[in-house]
Amino acid sequence: MVFSSTTFLFAFLPLVLITYFIVPRVIKNAVLLVFSLVFYAWGEPVYVLLMLASITVAYITGIFADKKRKPGCEKTAFISMLFAIIWNIGLLLFFKYTDFFIINANNLFNTSFNILGLTLPIGISFYSFQTLSYVIDVYRGEVRSQKNYLNLATYVTLFPQLIAGPIVRYQTIEDQINYRKETIAQFSRGIKRFAIGLGKKVILANNIGALFAEISATSQSEMSVVSSWIGILAYTFQIYFDFSGYSDMAIGLGKMFGFDFLENFNYPYISKSITEFWRRWHISLSTWFRDYVYIPLGGNRKGLARQCLNIMIVWFLTGFWHGANWNFICWGVYFGIILLCEKLFLGKALKKAPSIISHIYSLLLIIVGWGIFAYEDTSALIQNFKNLFGLGGLDFVNDRAIFWLANYAVTFIILIIASTPLFKKLGEKLLVKAPVVYICVLEPATVAFLLIVSTAYLASNSFNPFLYFRF
Repeated sequence: MVFSSTTFLFAFLPLVLITYFIVPRVIKNAVLLVFSLVFYAWGEPVYVLLMLASITVAYITGIFADKKRKPGCEKTAFISMLFAIIWNIGLLLFFKYTDFFIINANNLFNTSFNILGLTLPIGISFYSFQTLSYVIDVYRGEVRSQKNYLNLATYVTLFPQLIAGPIVRYQTIEDQINYRKETIAQFSRGIKRFAIGLGKKVILANNIGALFAEISATSQSEMSVVSSWIGILAYTFQIYFDFSGYSDMAIGLGKMFGFDFLENFNYPYISKSITEFWRRWHISLSTWFRDYVYIPLGGNRKGLARQCLNIMIVWFLTGFWHGANWNFICWGVYFGIILLCEKLFLGKALKKAPSIISHIYSLLLIIVGWGIFAYEDTSALIQNFKNLFGLGGLDFVNDRAIFWLANYAVTFIILIIASTPLFKKLGEKLLVKAPVVYICVLEPATVAFLLIVSTAYLASNSFNPFLYFRF
């Protein structure tokens, strides 16, 4: 089940909201847990048991990791944390990467081991990181272990963020799990945020994603250099509005139930360096790798050479986390190298350069990066890059490219504007100058418009992928 489906919007969500707000506070977490398990089991009932097993491991190891506070129990606490790390990383390696290792071993050593053909449990990359960070934070003494199994299970399974994040760390919502108070104002903000996310996903991402799908399916003989750039630009906008839209919906749903999740995107395409881009894109993942990989490896505390190595390790793992394919690894290494260059010498030059130059530099590298990310098939990836840079024997522009430009010109303009804070700033100015009009007329009308138009799109269009579900 996905947020942008009629089943979720008109059956699941109303039912869980009604049930949640009519039951006594003492069982609200239980209601959320039950509905979250149903939400997950809708697509993968068997893997609910796997998720519950991860919760149980986190619960037990968390309690033992908390014993580090007691003299003489440090070894037990460390072993518990180590077991949690082995369990969670082991699950990811087994379900997500076993076939990748087998295929590459067969290619390298000319063997013929059969692949397992395992189905990837939806959301495993996210909830594994959440349970892992919980136990590590308990061991570090940053939070106390959760003694109530139901409360911990509610945190892990919470359906707004279960499938594709953001990665919500336990210490962020520890108090909210145990003590939270839902308000009409917060619920209203949640509806607004959900509507914005739904509009991003259904109206913007799906529309431009259909163009990328069409261009990707076009034969080489009908392509041109311009067509290839149109396609990768379409993907650049699709993945942003798809994932940021999902994050907005997750944050909005959280507010409806009294939770405040941290932001996951902050207009990344306005960045003037790749370093800035990764402070604005998928913030929960970047901070997770910083706090649980980069800093424990030594961060920048052990000399420049070690810092450079740590950066490359982090970005290799970031790429590998996204998928069991070489294009994701190349994508992570690609950004790791750029970040190293910015840290060593390029960053100072970018600060001195005109704003427009640094912005063009960043966008070009970001778009090329998405060109690596988009194609899991190596031959398609190589061919697309040949096409992009005029090495594929194609015309610079042809009739199909002109057709796509003409039909999607307005869409691209809307996407460009929507990926900047322009609308947000206009809203803030209106809120100051005409608060009554903004609060009583403009804001409700915008929310209603987004919900109505999004629903109409869902009813009339079957193209509704969620890109980050596969990660």
